[in-house]
Amino acid sequence: MIFASFTRRAALVGVAIALLGLSACGGGDETKAGAPTKITFSILSAEGQASAGPLWQPLLEDMSTAIGVPVEPFFGSNYTVLVEAMRGNQTQVAWFSAKPAVEAIDRADAEVIARTVNKEGLDSYRSTLVVKTGSGITLDQVLACGKRFDFGIGDAQSTSGTLAPMAFLFNPRGIVPAQCFKTVRSANHQANAFAVATGVVDVATSNTVNTVFLNRQNPAIAAQITEIWQSPPIPESGILVRGDLDPAIKEKIRSFFLTYGQGEGVEADRQRRVLAGLEYSQFRAADDNYLNPIREMIADQQLTEAREKGDTAAVTAAEAELQRLRVLREVQP
Repeated sequence: MIFASFTRRAALVGVAIALLGLSACGGGDETKAGAPTKITFSILSAEGQASAGPLWQPLLEDMSTAIGVPVEPFFGSNYTVLVEAMRGNQTQVAWFSAKPAVEAIDRADAEVIARTVNKEGLDSYRSTLVVKTGSGITLDQVLACGKRFDFGIGDAQSTSGTLAPMAFLFNPRGIVPAQCFKTVRSANHQANAFAVATGVVDVATSNTVNTVFLNRQNPAIAAQITEIWQSPPIPESGILVRGDLDPAIKEKIRSFFLTYGQGEGVEADRQRRVLAGLEYSQFRAADDNYLNPIREMIADQQLTEAREKGDTAAVTAAEAELQRLRVLREVQP
């Protein structure tokens, strides 16, 4: 981000924020008492404000009214930019999928206040592998490698686009995509889906959320895509706030999300229509622990990398973290 009057801050945030070029999104202005006079809410949108803005704007307007502070959107096209924006306090509240949510907690002093629930009442989704309908490509053929197929993987920080297929599909079989496929290209889910449908790549990662989106927004493209693999359930996206946000405002934000679209009456019905546009039915109470399955996948990836490098200390640390997280999972009701 480039802020002419805030050069020093921009330098501290770093090159990634500078590249955003959103000079109007300072965000997080605070009064002397510590309460912010503006909240900036970050949203991942591969196609920018034009596609995501109309869906999120009614909710952000309702949030502004509920918390008594103006809320402005901050659109980014990749997870790294959005995590860095929160780390630099350019944003104070964010809608993150699970993997960047962990990054934001670890690197941007963020904390979870809610998790999303889809229209079917599910708070998880699945990573998928997709091929062109009628191509005849099977999962066994994909896993046979041999540099036969062009492969589309997700953003390096994407939970379902990269982390889940590596942890649940490729790593257990010792498969390194760069060595397995003819070519590997990285893109977001929508771009990968279009690449498969148009024959640019043979197979790509996606997720069940993107499947719903394509069936609604572009059924012609959706009809050209077939799933050949699904991962175990992955925690859905969450709402995060900076940990140092004014406590009173933080609780107002938490209350807003947990009550939004609930209850009876005309207003609750209107809010439910807003949620439906986002493919959600509600926001459910959650804390950082709901992301433990993601941390387990991260530890699995770290273990694989440590073994490849022959780093004994890193292997020991990753194994210990995996064991800790697996014990936590086993004792859950």
